[in-house]
Amino acid sequence: MKISAIKPYVTKLGVRNQLLLKVETEEGIYGWGESGLSYREKAVLGAIDHYSRFLMGRDPMQCGALWQEMYRSQYFEGGRVLTAAISALDIAFHDIKGKALGVPVYQLLGGRQRDRVPAFATTSAEPGPEMVEQALLLKDQGWRCIRMIATGQENSDRFEPRESIATTAEWVTRVREAVGHEITLGVEYHHRLSVAEAASFCQKLPRGTLDFIEEPIRDETPGAYEALRRMTEIPFAIGEEFSSKWQFLPYVERDILQFCRIDICNVGGFTEAMKIVGWCEAHYVDLMPHAPLGAVCTAASVHLAAAVANFAWLECRNSPTEQLGFGDPATYPKQIGMDGAFYRVPDEPGLGVDVNESLLQASSFEYSEPPHLRRDDGSFTNW
Repeated sequence: MKISAIKPYVTKLGVRNQLLLKVETEEGIYGWGESGLSYREKAVLGAIDHYSRFLMGRDPMQCGALWQEMYRSQYFEGGRVLTAAISALDIAFHDIKGKALGVPVYQLLGGRQRDRVPAFATTSAEPGPEMVEQALLLKDQGWRCIRMIATGQENSDRFEPRESIATTAEWVTRVREAVGHEITLGVEYHHRLSVAEAASFCQKLPRGTLDFIEEPIRDETPGAYEALRRMTEIPFAIGEEFSSKWQFLPYVERDILQFCRIDICNVGGFTEAMKIVGWCEAHYVDLMPHAPLGAVCTAASVHLAAAVANFAWLECRNSPTEQLGFGDPATYPKQIGMDGAFYRVPDEPGLGVDVNESLLQASSFEYSEPPHLRRDDGSFTNW
């Protein structure tokens, strides 16, 4: 089998762009992949163009060898742009391989370990009475893991950490009182806090309020997370921005993270993800994959979740409290469905998803930029 074409597309769906990639073969079998480096799609397009020059005519069935060649064939190894491109290609190669062999992708990963994949939902309301109402609605509709968003994350142009932690701590506590302790509760801070601010937030909460805190600080310095680990008992859900097993290394080996927020569209696709999964299992770390993109990302994440033992919940951005438009049915006429708070595990060969390519061909790149947040003193802070 030989690769005959590699076709990347960037299209605006819902609130952000999606970078989808189609790999075609001379035998007529094709596969779809997706890149997860949102807002910097043109950089990834450049990397895909470089890789395409030597991938044409190669055998996509040799996923592992092609991954190593893409990663190791430059002096400046790794980085989020390159691994985002490798991710899209690797996912597409697995889609092709599954279709060629007549099996779902999870069969290539060791086989199916669960019949359905539990998901977590996110409350879209800022901390306040509506957030409590949304949490109760999700509980009533069968969701057993709920993520809340800290105040000040409504994508405006301002973020003041101390104001945010005061308000968020108050309303997170009220949500716990409302839903009881049978529900898993977490809060997302989008790495906007310092170590001191994150510790202060955790210390304002009654013990047992949160089951996890997601991305409280930036990830560049593992020692900073270790310092925060000593200041709080709340489990950490981190890793969505990590781009390789080497970036995960200190966090896994030093037992810093408790939930692995691996993003299969950024970390290097199935080939790299499965290595990290086994590593996490050895440290009793469960997966909680980051999946905020389109139906290809969701499908790849479902196959990964179906094939591994150490799995907790998969992120869902289409719930009773949040509809972001990422799985547009016109763009994705075939995609993985849900039964309440669970994703169905598909039986058809490959990923079990297809894309309306004519719509992608008719669309054009739409420049999009995340908010550039400032503090009240005028200084820039993390988005």
